[in-house]
Amino acid sequence: MQEKPKIVISRGRRAQTAVKEFNFTQADVPSANGLAPFRGAAWETFQKTAFPAATDEPWRRTDLRGLPASELRIPQAGAFEDLPAIPDYLLNPLTGEQHGGQITLLPGGSKVDLDEALAAKGVVFTDFRTAEKEHSDLLKKLIGQVVKPEDGKFSALASALSENGVLLYVPKGVHVDYPLHSVLWGPGADLAHFSHLIVHLEEGASATYVHEAASPDDDGASMHAGVVEIYVGKNANLRFVELQSWGRQVWNFSHERAKVDADANLDWIFGAVGSHLTKNFSDLDLVGEGAQGRMSGFYFTDGVQHLDHDTQQNHFAPRCTSDLLFKGALRGKSRSVWQGMIYVAPGAQKTDGYQANRNLVLDDQARADSIPGLEILADDVRCTHGATVGKLEQEPLFYLKSRGIPQKEAERLVVEGFFDPIMQRIPFEGVRERFQQAIEAKLTA
Repeated sequence: MQEKPKIVISRGRRAQTAVKEFNFTQADVPSANGLAPFRGAAWETFQKTAFPAATDEPWRRTDLRGLPASELRIPQAGAFEDLPAIPDYLLNPLTGEQHGGQITLLPGGSKVDLDEALAAKGVVFTDFRTAEKEHSDLLKKLIGQVVKPEDGKFSALASALSENGVLLYVPKGVHVDYPLHSVLWGPGADLAHFSHLIVHLEEGASATYVHEAASPDDDGASMHAGVVEIYVGKNANLRFVELQSWGRQVWNFSHERAKVDADANLDWIFGAVGSHLTKNFSDLDLVGEGAQGRMSGFYFTDGVQHLDHDTQQNHFAPRCTSDLLFKGALRGKSRSVWQGMIYVAPGAQKTDGYQANRNLVLDDQARADSIPGLEILADDVRCTHGATVGKLEQEPLFYLKSRGIPQKEAERLVVEGFFDPIMQRIPFEGVRERFQQAIEAKLTA
């Protein structure tokens, strides 16, 4: 059969203006303790990696030209003492009446609290500064094994410069009964915040971990670049809740990946209501036979916010199940981008993969881009996907108003109904309440 000639189609793209380079230098790379070789290699990768451009497919819908890269600086040790304090409500339990442990990551510092009974079982839940001193061998063994500095410009930057981080290690067969909680608090204008989370559950272990990133709404421009590395061992079970409520001037970049081993289960819940711009890569790698992963995402944008989520469900082993549902609402001139892919490797038979993205556009100038995808290299699988973008339906609004409910209240009820399938996937009342408060705040702004 004669090969068809390759056809190249050129499309118009926005004009390219180079993003200003960061002013960080190798002297900013932490050199203490045992991570110096890893951080040094990550810094070299950062220097060799070009800034993402609009010609790069993952970045085609996210414009970095406004990033004030050259104006950003790293917080000095103890900087949090002269910055707004973390609000008390961020420290309250979201998944129960008490914490098994809590870590607060602050500009230039951190605070750690862990139940002594958990520590006695071998559980490690601490910040990077402490881990480098007390668990150096474990940290060196785990760092960079799930997310590589080579994964992108910002993953290399965070890997090289992050001193604010969390190490969670649960030994084989240990069950953490009370939820663990960490908060990354990032106040201050012109600051660059870096974070690195490592979550490692050995065979048969279980834990619930909640992490929130937040900052005041009235600061000047700042940036966060973060890495999240998750490994769920054989027959282990992890619930990971991640909340993003950055202030409106924050540029937020993150590379996150979870590896789930044989017969293990990950329930990954993600909520985003903040930041000026977010670019998030979230990869679910099912690497052992019978692994299961569920990803539930909630986002609500307004003003000129831009949230871009890039998700991957990678089936590398047979009989694995993945289930993704992301739902978002948009107001004002805001924009959301969701680009998802289910990948099934050769030999990953009996795969069951599902992904769906639903968007509710509440204003004429808001925009949602929804791009699902499948790449299947096995022949005994079930994979489905779907995406929708729509406006408020008039029929339920008319019904509610005919019952005497005012327009604004009717809209709120319809929006809450739209998000209900996501809320039903969240087993924690405190997290649902936080999301519902965010919906209320967006609708009444």
